[in-house]
Amino acid sequence: MNGIGPSRATRWIIGLIVGALFAIPLVSTFVFTLRDRETGGYSFANWARVFDPTNTQVLTPIWTGLGNSLVLAVVTVVIVLVLLLPTMLLIALRFPRIGRVFEFAVLLPISIPAIVLVVGLSPIYLQIGRTLGTGTWTLAFAYGITVLPFGYRSIKASMDAVDLRTLAEAARSLGASWFAVVVRALVPNLRQGLLAASLISVAVVLGEFTIASLLNRQVLQTALVVANKIDPYASAIFTLLSLLFVFLLLLVIGRAARLRDGKASS
Repeated sequence: MNGIGPSRATRWIIGLIVGALFAIPLVSTFVFTLRDRETGGYSFANWARVFDPTNTQVLTPIWTGLGNSLVLAVVTVVIVLVLLLPTMLLIALRFPRIGRVFEFAVLLPISIPAIVLVVGLSPIYLQIGRTLGTGTWTLAFAYGITVLPFGYRSIKASMDAVDLRTLAEAARSLGASWFAVVVRALVPNLRQGLLAASLISVAVVLGEFTIASLLNRQVLQTALVVANKIDPYASAIFTLLSLLFVFLLLLVIGRAARLRDGKASS
């Protein structure tokens, strides 16, 4: 009996259309970076000028912002994995009745505009600045709230595909401690969701501008705004490179997950 899904030709057409919608702006941006203002033609002169070590006026803020964003990405991922995952496991195994309330609270930040979050977080960051300093890494607390909905949905999808209670009870019956149950029995089965949550967290941190700008912190996106005022080609070039970095990260994480799944099934 034939399925009711779209035919192979229809899937190809849809894929090409969606791919074109993503590719056209990227290709247009790349062509823009090749524009040579002196000759009127196309060359890699803009790329060479941007990466010229003597071009410190553009490179210094971008490298500083990129370094801060990478630190923020690491701290934000740690917050998601260390705080969100154990809480979700505890609720799933011990307090399933409050699961709906917890889900509502975790998904709430996605409905709140970033500007509203900043207004609410400003007094908190005044206290954070007095106690922990005004380092850019402190933005990870705000970013941790921002990525909660995305991390929750990624991890929840993996949890719904696994019988966590049975795994936990089986491990406990064999004498494993709760720490061993989580690390050796549950986390390996949630690997796909954890990888997806980590990737989404990195992507959100690298692309966030509003919170960093209003809290006066220097990250990649705020640095690109500064660079755009000096050299619009530099901003376009580093935007493409940041997108390429996230895409390669996606491929690496997906490849690592497939390799581990292959080893587990063999």
